[in-house]
Amino acid sequence: QVQVVESGGGLVQPGGSLRLSCVASGRIISIKDMGWYRQAPGKARELVAVISRFNIINQTQSVEGRFTISRDSAKNTVYLQMNSLKPEDTAVYYCNTKIVRAALGGVGVYWGQGTQVTVSS
Repeated sequence: QVQVVESGGGLVQPGGSLRLSCVASGRIISIKDMGWYRQAPGKARELVAVISRFNIINQTQSVEGRFTISRDSAKNTVYLQMNSLKPEDTAVYYCNTKIVRAALGGVGVYWGQGTQVTVSS
């Protein structure tokens, strides 16, 4: 079994900062990709940023220069440092992982429960 847990969301004013964390645990051999998606009310879930085990990063242009994704593979943890937050960043942020499992079937994709980020004055 694999568990994925996010933390760090909250309410901030425009221009503020938050740091999200996501920890994967369970019967894990390794984690290939870890990243963040977000979903605002009435909108589709969208990619924010994903980082591979080789530290290759894919991210949306809307967060370029403001958000930084990083990972600590030894701790099965991914972070999202969010600076210069805007109201349009308001969404539920979900951690996504692609994991090599210690179970029959090999690789699986797992989602966290989400953490709310609200940017408002």
